[in-house]
Amino acid sequence: MHATEFLKSIPEEPAPVIVLVGDERSLKTDVTNALLKVALPNEDDSPTRYTGKDVDMKTVRDELLTISMWGDRRVVVIDDASDFVTANRSALEKYAEKPGKKSVLILDVKTLAKNTRLYKIVNKNGLVAECSELKGAALAKWVQEAAQRSYEKKIDRNAVQLLIELAGSALGQLDQELSKLASYVGDLPTIDVEAVRRLVGGWKAETTWVMTDAVRDGRLGDALTALDKLLNSGESPHRILGGIAYVFRKMSVATELSRTGVQLNAALKAAGAFPNEYDRASRYLKRIGRPKAARIAAWLLEAETGLKGGSRMPERSQIELLLVRLAGAA
Repeated sequence: MHATEFLKSIPEEPAPVIVLVGDERSLKTDVTNALLKVALPNEDDSPTRYTGKDVDMKTVRDELLTISMWGDRRVVVIDDASDFVTANRSALEKYAEKPGKKSVLILDVKTLAKNTRLYKIVNKNGLVAECSELKGAALAKWVQEAAQRSYEKKIDRNAVQLLIELAGSALGQLDQELSKLASYVGDLPTIDVEAVRRLVGGWKAETTWVMTDAVRDGRLGDALTALDKLLNSGESPHRILGGIAYVFRKMSVATELSRTGVQLNAALKAAGAFPNEYDRASRYLKRIGRPKAARIAAWLLEAETGLKGGSRMPERSQIELLLVRLAGAA
């Protein structure tokens, strides 16, 4: 079960053995906190926590099976437990088959193969919570739900997309940005694109919009100057590419829709552009011409692949080449 699904319907009784699998620290923290609220409802009670490299199975087992004088349950959390699991796999399998009736063991690991005996036992008798990175629609849905659940705010679709482009996919970072955005919009019920543009990324984000506007208007020199400022300030090429992709991916989608006979403004609307962007976007697409506009998606993908190690060109040169292409100068 993915952690996001578990958090939607937390059981009244915690499983005796829980394994948190993956690299998404924010999800692991959320699941652990949710489990502790159920397992230890008395605020004065606390779990026993170990780090995997600093504890042995005998100590853990004794702790789990010791009858508590004060609380109803014994809860043991083992952080960074990958090596602990490897060293004690057989003993953990035996315990997971017959766990303590009033005990909860939470193991935090990076991986646990589904074809292992331990995974199968825990999946049957306990809980394996997948705390892996969210992507695409699942990530966007998490942002919308987190905004509503934690801050009682709606966040529109385009604002979600831009937030992810600027802040990345780490849930902890996204939640921090949502907190700032909720405070920024105040009593307004919705976080919109303009709020994200103004707040997330500070002057670097604003410089990114100056750069993309210059590309769209054919002012390549201004665009390269803005890029230079961003890179010299230490801004990540990946984040810069995220801002570029957010703007020009809409142009690509609109171009494809217009090929099917959809009027250009209607195509831009369907692609997620706002009404005040239609005129400038239309002028841009007409200026560079359909053949080049049809290659925008390929150029963005080439840049993304290149920045992930698929090109020997320096990262600066890759972004510069993309801007030259998008400006219609190559």
